[in-house]
Amino acid sequence: MSIGLARKLVAEGLGTALLLAVVVGSGIMGERLAAGNTAIALLSNALATGAALVVLIWIFGPISGAHFNPAVTLVAVSRRDLSLRTALAYVAVQIGGAALGVWIAHAMFGEPILQISTKARDGGAQAFSEVVATFGLIATILGTVRFRPDSTPMAVGLYITAAYWFTASTSFANPAVTLARSLSDTFAGIAPASAPAFILAQFVGALLAAGVFGWLLQTERTA
Repeated sequence: MSIGLARKLVAEGLGTALLLAVVVGSGIMGERLAAGNTAIALLSNALATGAALVVLIWIFGPISGAHFNPAVTLVAVSRRDLSLRTALAYVAVQIGGAALGVWIAHAMFGEPILQISTKARDGGAQAFSEVVATFGLIATILGTVRFRPDSTPMAVGLYITAAYWFTASTSFANPAVTLARSLSDTFAGIAPASAPAFILAQFVGALLAAGVFGWLLQTERTA
């Protein structure tokens, strides 16, 4: 079945919007219900995000590939799975959809729609965490797509749930998510001044993973 670019772009934008509605909305809900217990709030945020990713990749994967992430799209271009022109369109709708998802979450919880985060996430440890988080995400995708493609949605959801907890940055691992979360002064937010280091680290992690796993997963040629 041939799927036109317009439908792919709608799938990417809608999927990313729903992802951010979950990320920000579950953060707000978790913080409100946790009565000051940050660990419980983070657990709620992580479980909701991981579960939603599984479902969203199941839904939109057959249409657009369910990237929802400019770093994933960059890797697809590097592997020649996607043209540069299509990739740029993907990134545009991912960023726009992510911002829309944040505003949807704000509306659902009676928060001001337009916000700027004041939550600083600075320092080399945080940036390095994003390199590791994104490296692991791309490794998960490339490995499962190669050997167990049907397990990719579940694997991605499980990895992100775990990465919320084993990285100091709580694993944004997504430039569009990072930009959108700078528009929310809630539990999931990130101050705009902190975002560039996260985004650079995410692209570094993605490219490192693409290089390493491009080599690990290559098909051996027999003489």
